[in-house]
Amino acid sequence: MSDEWKRRVKEVFSKNKQAYVDSATHRKQSDLEAIVEWLTPTPAQKALDIATGGGHVSRALSPYCGIVFATDLTKDMLENTAYHLSSYKNIEYIIADAEGLPFIEKTFDIVTCRIAPHHFPSPDTFVMEVTRVLKETGKFLLIDNIAPEDKKLDQFYNHFEKKRDYSHVRALKISEWEQLFIKNGLSIKNSLTRKKRMPFQDWVSRTTDNEANQKEIESLFRQASPEAKCHFSICEENGQIQSFAIDEYMVLVEKIFLLTNNPPPHWENKRGIEFVCEVEINGYSRNGPCPIWNIARIPHHLCHNWCWSPCDDHHCGSLTFYKKRP
Repeated sequence: MSDEWKRRVKEVFSKNKQAYVDSATHRKQSDLEAIVEWLTPTPAQKALDIATGGGHVSRALSPYCGIVFATDLTKDMLENTAYHLSSYKNIEYIIADAEGLPFIEKTFDIVTCRIAPHHFPSPDTFVMEVTRVLKETGKFLLIDNIAPEDKKLDQFYNHFEKKRDYSHVRALKISEWEQLFIKNGLSIKNSLTRKKRMPFQDWVSRTTDNEANQKEIESLFRQASPEAKCHFSICEENGQIQSFAIDEYMVLVEKIFLLTNNPPPHWENKRGIEFVCEVEINGYSRNGPCPIWNIARIPHHLCHNWCWSPCDDHHCGSLTFYKKRP
């Protein structure tokens, strides 16, 4: 992150450090229970919680993992969280930039990041860093607000979020997250989308105490298009916005075990050609057609959670590849 952006983020979260500890949205117990259920952490595992905020995920993982590293860019936020979680002795607190993690490669069995990536200037760099610090076959669980696939609704959503919170950069679409996972060799294991209802006053006052700004944001909601009012379930009573709903994405991905980063010399670089292939990793296999776009770099020709695509037969340890169908 740039120094100026870091300053903005620190300013917002230092001012609102207690609000994120107390926030009903961030404390939601069913959400935290689902994280533990999906990750199935064990005492032998080391976990990293990026942009921990109020420390809710770190606290949820603490009883199950051997050690949890809770990181955040904002020192004041991290100190406040450490104070509230002082009884959890296996949580370590580290000031860290999500786009430049201070850990060596293949350090963690589990990485989490919840309701934070929309503040990151470079989600691509963030996902690359997650992949770098994950052990092979390690798990990454992401939860974040997402923009609708529709362009106008995407613009409306990110506009009102930015008006409320100037540290907001952009909430991505699911399709954009999926491309980042594919690009970085992360295999989707589980995912869900859901509507998250937000009490307007609690939401708008969490990051801005300027009454004029709050009224301006409320006006944006009242003047929204019929499509936006429907999609975001904007509830208005007696001329005041009571609540609205946004989309949230929860996804679990796994770092694919790579036997090599260098393709055999006879592999070609082709685009848009369909191949049949099979991948066997850790005792399971998936197969099917795969649209490929770059044979030259192995992590980039994964297609969702199952496809590798060479241009000729090749056998390499537990990976088996098949050439183009006749």
